[in-house]
Amino acid sequence: MIQAIQFLLAFLFIVFIHELGHFMFARLFNVRVEKFYMLFNPKISLVRLKKFDGKWHVKFFAPNDDEEWDKHPESTEWGLGWLPLGGYCAISGMVDETHSTEDLASEPQEWEYRSKPAWQRFFIIIGGILMNFIGALVIFSALMWHYGTDKLPLRNVPDGLYYSQFLLDEGFEQQDKILSIDGVEPEVLGDVMQAIIIEGKRDVVVLRGTDTVALTMSEDLGTRFLAFQNAYDRVEREKAREDRSYKKQRYVFITEWIPSVIDTVHPGYAASYAGLQAGDSIVAVGGVATPCYTLLTQELQHHPCDSVAIDFYRQGEPMTVQVFLGDECKLGVQAQIPFTYEHTSYSFFRAIPAGIRYGWSYLAGYVKQFRLVFTKEGAQSVGGFYAIGSMFPAVWSWAAFWNMTAILNIILAFMNFLPIPALDGGYILFILVEMITRRKPSDKFLEKANNFGWWILIGLLILANGNDIIRLFF
Repeated sequence: MIQAIQFLLAFLFIVFIHELGHFMFARLFNVRVEKFYMLFNPKISLVRLKKFDGKWHVKFFAPNDDEEWDKHPESTEWGLGWLPLGGYCAISGMVDETHSTEDLASEPQEWEYRSKPAWQRFFIIIGGILMNFIGALVIFSALMWHYGTDKLPLRNVPDGLYYSQFLLDEGFEQQDKILSIDGVEPEVLGDVMQAIIIEGKRDVVVLRGTDTVALTMSEDLGTRFLAFQNAYDRVEREKAREDRSYKKQRYVFITEWIPSVIDTVHPGYAASYAGLQAGDSIVAVGGVATPCYTLLTQELQHHPCDSVAIDFYRQGEPMTVQVFLGDECKLGVQAQIPFTYEHTSYSFFRAIPAGIRYGWSYLAGYVKQFRLVFTKEGAQSVGGFYAIGSMFPAVWSWAAFWNMTAILNIILAFMNFLPIPALDGGYILFILVEMITRRKPSDKFLEKANNFGWWILIGLLILANGNDIIRLFF
């Protein structure tokens, strides 16, 4: 429920500022905006507001047709629809989802979109994209000003990295320290996945003990990564369907190497009943070596509601204890962290450029990642409303909420910039062609292109939300 509420609030926010961008530029150039709606409203609207005759008029659960309100086209109608697929600005004289060529049969009027020069129409269309992107930059800057940033540079990780079998097959060995990828030193762990999975960079240099080793990643690493992740998710979903108490496990591809040395034993868990203590170094679970905390937690998952032997060292002495695990397979211990995060605080004026840099960096990374969508594996990974909602945390956090809202703003801005008819990018493309050729596409052509674009968008919605349904029930 908390995830759903966060997603709904974020969705309404990004739709509102997107449509507000169109509205502001339209009014700046004296173009009438007939309607401004949050969510779509086929046949009926939940709320309708309009100001005329010197006062505001409000209707609830009202049909969209109203002769009295239609007599005042110079005033914008504001409303809330019921179909959660976005929102819209009905701009006078524009062929879009709210107007067809039949609605534009009369002579163009000075207050209509179609009467304005191309450069003004360009800004009216791109206004929504600009507002989403600027909104994301403002949020990122505000988060940095209020919370600062915490990062863990790879140079601060003394014991190297843990690699999954997927990456071990590429030539990595446990505790390798990555020195460079295509000649560039990665600063944080996220840079590693970005470079080798998303960007497809292949030449990796690692420090293995005291030796420098050069590795070459597979050319199809990114698509195989997605295929593996999809297959793993299917297995986890099947386990969860067979056993309602089973909690799906996230596959760890790469993370910091944290030795299995206990820092804290939480009361009421298996470790406290078994007598494990802070400082104990766990070396094996059920005879399987667990030199790092990630391997420890993974091996514990193989023993739900089972008694298992835990081998450990206490003050240099080898010891073994039998531990009974519950259905969550948790010992109830916290490992000693051998590294520290670097915290950076920002003044108001330093936070602004820092937020802008971060926003541009995130957009660049998303654009590079988008290439994988056009592969079979990438198409299977696309998610709809449920997948997006699950990205929010299950407990309320203002920092997480606004961070995800900023990210969704960037995603919406980029997706709307794609040159697909019916999206803002399609209109921008036609306007740019008009500027170059000095020939304006006919309203009939725009209507057909718009209808074609809507079918593309419907297909994408079916694909994304269909993937959600498959993940939930199959």
